[in-house]
Formats: sequence, structure tokens, C-alpha cells
Amino acid sequence: MKTEMGTLVMLLLGTSLMTATGAPAVSQPPKALGYPNDCRLARFQSLSPQELQAFKRAKDALEEMLQLKGWNCSGRLFPGKRDLKQLQVRERPIALEAELSLTLQVMGAMTEPSLGPVLDPPLRTLKLIHTHLQACVPPQSTGTLQPRGRLQHWLQRLQEAPHKESQSCLEASVTFNLFRLLTHDLRCVARGALCV
Repeated sequence: MKTEMGTLVMLLLGTSLMTATGAPAVSQPPKALGYPNDCRLARFQSLSPQELQAFKRAKDALEEMLQLKGWNCSGRLFPGKRDLKQLQVRERPIALEAELSLTLQVMGAMTEPSLGPVLDPPLRTLKLIHTHLQACVPPQSTGTLQPRGRLQHWLQRLQEAPHKESQSCLEASVTFNLFRLLTHDLRCVARGALCV
């Protein structure tokens, strides 16, 4: 009984001391993302209905344009079996950043005048996401993470695509991958270690 009372007094004393000094009484849970401190992607776990609607309008307009062009592509730049969950948590932002860079490059190069008003809102959102995502990717100069295995293969494929694929095939690949990028890949990276 005395031991239990002594333990309770010590706990209460420790808690009041910690509260008085401003220290948290309970230890904080580990950071879920596993990314640098300035990496703030939580807001992109789900886009607003307005943002998704803007992307749907853009995707529909792009698909219509592609049908008019009569594109014909042999391979798939973004294979269906590719899944960021196959990568280590710290590799995922690097893969997504490369995917997003190529998407911005291709969509930004589309010169069809009628697409301008439809593409502008999604492009602004993609650029905002890209800016936030860059804070989650370690600088290449530090050499802290040398791409290997799946990540290396994926990055190489994305880097070579503009030289190997026609513009219309790039446009088709980016268009048909757009919602996967937003609702699957981005969400997974935003959830960090919680995406399993």
C-alpha cells in the first residue's frame, strides 16, 4: 500500500513538474511521414471536390483532343502494375516528384488554344503540389539516397520518355495517368509510413 501510494505521489509530482516547465506530460507519437520536417503534404491526402472536378474537365478535354489526333502508342509509360507501395517510404516522394515533373512538362507544352482555360486550374494545383513535394525530396547533391532497384528503373524510364516517345504518346500517357497520380500516388506519399 505504501509503495503504491509512493508511486502515485511520484507520478503526480513528475506530471506537475513537467507541466510547470512546459514539457509535455505524455511522449509524442512518432512522426507518421518519415520525411524531413519541412515536408507538409497532409493537405493533399484528398483534394477538394472543386479541384477534382477541374481535373475531370481537363482529362475529358484532353481525351477528346487525343481522339481527334488519332494517337497510336505501342507501350505504356505508366504501367498498371506499378505501385509506389513497392518502394521504401523515403523513395516514394522521389518517384512521385519525377512523375509530377514529367506531367507538368507535358501538360505545360500543350499548345492547343482551346485547352488553355481548361488546363490552367489543374496546372496551378499541380504546381502547388510540386512545390510542396520538393521539400520532401532530399537534394541530389547530398548523395543521401542513391536510386537503386525499382526506383532507379522508374526514374530512368521517366527521364528517357521525352526522348523516346512522341508528343502525342506522352500526352496520352499523362492524361490517362492523371487521376492515378492524384488519388493514389499523391495520397500514398502524403500518408507516408501509413501507406502500406
